[in-house]
Amino acid sequence: MVHGEEIVISMKGFSDIHDITANVEEIVGRSGIRSGLVCVFAVGSTASVSTIEFEGALTEDFREQLEKLFPRTMRTRHSETWGDDNGFSHIRATLMGPQITVPLKDGQLVLGTWQQIVVIDHDNRPRTRKIFVQIMGE
Repeated sequence: MVHGEEIVISMKGFSDIHDITANVEEIVGRSGIRSGLVCVFAVGSTASVSTIEFEGALTEDFREQLEKLFPRTMRTRHSETWGDDNGFSHIRATLMGPQITVPLKDGQLVLGTWQQIVVIDHDNRPRTRKIFVQIMGE
């Protein structure tokens, strides 16, 4: 059996992080699937999906480190070509990846106690993000 649904979230950009664990759990519940895999995929080339302990200090640390590694002021050919100054966001998103797969056991996501599913919007402006959740199993 396969079940898919979309999550839509308004985000601020600049590596804004949102916890979507509860959204994914609700979709799993509606699916009726008890055992399988849950794919959580960010639609677009400037967002990522990952897991983190979703806690204020850690999310700030994470954003700070992304800024050190790939600063929003970095020169990119993409930004020079298109004039949108978001080359850094494409690089961040590509290196982090657009999706994760989480095991599903007995109708529950297999996550650690302090492990939440997050979407990270790396773009340089606020935008609405679409996250597609697909559950495959029985």
